[in-house]
Amino acid sequence: MNDRHSTVRPRVGVVGLGAMGLGMARSLRNAGYDVGVHDLRPDVADDFARAGGTAFASCGDLAATVDVLVGVVVNAAQVESVLFGADGAADRLRPGSVFVMCSTVDPNWSAACEGRLAEKGVLYLDAPISGGAARAAAGELTMMTSGSAEAYSVADPVLDAMSSTVYRLGDRAGLGSKVKIVNQLLAGVHIAAAAEAMALGIKAGVPAEALYEVITHSAGNSWMFENRMAHVLAGDYTPLSAVDIFVKDLGLVLDSARPERFPLPLAATAHQMFLQASASGLGAEDDSAVIKIFPGIDLPEPVEA
Repeated sequence: MNDRHSTVRPRVGVVGLGAMGLGMARSLRNAGYDVGVHDLRPDVADDFARAGGTAFASCGDLAATVDVLVGVVVNAAQVESVLFGADGAADRLRPGSVFVMCSTVDPNWSAACEGRLAEKGVLYLDAPISGGAARAAAGELTMMTSGSAEAYSVADPVLDAMSSTVYRLGDRAGLGSKVKIVNQLLAGVHIAAAAEAMALGIKAGVPAEALYEVITHSAGNSWMFENRMAHVLAGDYTPLSAVDIFVKDLGLVLDSARPERFPLPLAATAHQMFLQASASGLGAEDDSAVIKIFPGIDLPEPVEA
């Protein structure tokens, strides 16, 4: 784990101001950084900058100004665009600067990305994140990181400002992503199981609020049940992490096991549940909306203000 010894304050930028990236940018600002940001939605970046910070029109323009660039986008294709797309960051980052890759991606892809940036003299940290939007905004994320000592020496203060715990898992990219894959296996299975359990209770005639109260104070509870089934009780499927995120992430889980001929029956079942939800038009809703695939249940309605 990070020993929080560094006192150097690098210049920092964040690309991707979704639920997680916006919270991370805010936590950096709260820690005293003058944060540069870029998002495909200029209004979102401008709103952030009005409260302190600087919005940039492109990834490249932002990259040219920073020592540490934090990428918080959805998948490997978007990271590719950030780094190597039109006016991308890779050609504008100074030698010795660090790209911190926070997306959930194939570990082999992450390792290859480290090599591609090294050819340009740019350092890389494989740094997937966990904790949710609220913890991102509070600077209390868990980060699963791997990379060179040189990359850590530059990025340490930034990692500290965004997280409560930074796990150092190795000296090369890919190891952080491997741990994130395991985490996402558990997260996806837990959400799917929580939805199944809540759906069964509702179908059996148990009031949803009573079921939630009992389970969250019993041995069957999980963080995902407590967090996601609260969304179901509120009838609020505003996406903090969408159904389609787990279509992607559990797909990566299964892909990672296939070359090893390693069976993942629970992950495969959960993946099918999220695929069914996505195919039913729920892909952009909160991942708790996977409960909507169960037939014959009356889910709680949103409470009107």
